[in-house]
Amino acid sequence: MNTIRISSRMRWLLLALSTVLVAGCTEIGNMQEQPKYADPYDESVVFGVAAPELDPNAVPIGALREDQLLYAGRVDGELADEFPVEVNEALLLEGQRLYNGFCSPCHGYVGYGDGVISLEGFAPPASFHDPVIRAKPAGHYYDVIVNGQLVMFSYASRIPDPEDRWAIVAYIRALQLSQSATLQDLPEDLQAEFAAAVRASEAAPPAEDMSSGTGR
Repeated sequence: MNTIRISSRMRWLLLALSTVLVAGCTEIGNMQEQPKYADPYDESVVFGVAAPELDPNAVPIGALREDQLLYAGRVDGELADEFPVEVNEALLLEGQRLYNGFCSPCHGYVGYGDGVISLEGFAPPASFHDPVIRAKPAGHYYDVIVNGQLVMFSYASRIPDPEDRWAIVAYIRALQLSQSATLQDLPEDLQAEFAAAVRASEAAPPAEDMSSGTGR
């Protein structure tokens, strides 16, 4: 078995080094006992008090949020009926995923306020398809997600990304359109396709009645 031998000189060197390290954690090295301010209003020779006054113009990093529409759903302080993001299929699919996870327990999957909470005795929320609710600008729905309304608490911490919030708003608009759209709201090619399907249905002979037993 190999044995590591340490010379006498090396022993003294290690002892001296350990003594220096131990001394650094004592009052000698001023690490064990350090001057600190335990109270924000302690007297300070630099600031006057331990907690200096913040510049009133200071903004936390990442919290400037100059884009009012994106972060607050407003333009010139008023709730806006426009979107700061492109509304496309990908956004709507993401909005559907988030809506189903966060909103459907109360508002229901189609937005009629018939979510599962109503089965547990809670008062159902208003339907998104109520004419008064449907007439609200898009910024209104964003504002409610962030700040809550009546018995609904804020979802700002649960849905922190503003684009995710707008995705939910876009999906709510899609739900509203799905329940109130007319034939004239569809693109012309879909209107023509629908009309052709109706004509084909009307031209088809009635199905033979087999209930009387006379059908062969």
